Amino acid sequence: MTETSRRQRRQVVLLRPIPGRTVIHDLWAGSKLLIVTGIGVLLTFYPGWVPIAAVALLVAVAAKLAHIPRGVLPTVPRFLWFLLLLGGVTAAFAGGDPVIGVGSMDLGLGGLLNFLRITALSIVLLGLGAMVSWTTNVAEVAPAVATLGRPLRPLRVPVDDWAVALALALRAFPMLIDEFSVLYAARRLRPRDVEVKRRGRGRRWAAELIDLLAAAVTVALRRADEMGDAITARGGAGQISAAPSRPKSRDWVAFAVVIAVCGVALALELTILGTSGTRG
Repeated sequence: MTETSRRQRRQVVLLRPIPGRTVIHDLWAGSKLLIVTGIGVLLTFYPGWVPIAAVALLVAVAAKLAHIPRGVLPTVPRFLWFLLLLGGVTAAFAGGDPVIGVGSMDLGLGGLLNFLRITALSIVLLGLGAMVSWTTNVAEVAPAVATLGRPLRPLRVPVDDWAVALALALRAFPMLIDEFSVLYAARRLRPRDVEVKRRGRGRRWAAELIDLLAAAVTVALRRADEMGDAITARGGAGQISAAPSRPKSRDWVAFAVVIAVCGVALALELTILGTSGTRG
């Protein structure tokens, strides 16, 4: 039993806030969206080691303040480690600066360092998105988007409709994942006919795939009908984005901290470290 539980993989937990009342949980959803957007723009134009490290530090501190347990982290499949190793070895053949001497050979580490930087950037961005998912209630997203899009209303942009569509998509995504998991598990429990010929096995897999897709579409339509009835009973789709949503004093403190950390990291990247890297 212990061996089985040890081998059991932890699934990805997204779009489901972790229970708790912390400083990060109490931040306005619009503030989190703006911070993520700003950090994404920063790392898009300046994907250096210093900005990546600064954002990783912010994510780590936010996870500590939000009391995020280690159990929410998914288990990394073995094939992903193999792909990362294969990508690192392949990128190492590209060479480039810096160059180190190994015996009588010169080995360029530029390609490997670029691969490691891109990998670290991807991990940091995934962690940033996961932090927003783990500390934000889905019901708070639509009012925040409606508030942020208020300047676009004079241009006749359907901000409220977009906010409602986003909220419904975020609500439906976890439910559909659970339904598809149940369908797949039920399908695996069904007895299978042993086919000796390769053509028979191919037809069986095709039939199972068609049955699974048909069941998934049926479940999605049933869930959509139930969600529509629930929305109508609660006053219509307009109530989803009509809740009052405003930033508070703690949100401005969070903005100040993020701007300060990212500003210092960008200054170091463009001045001291950038100059030393150019000289090297």
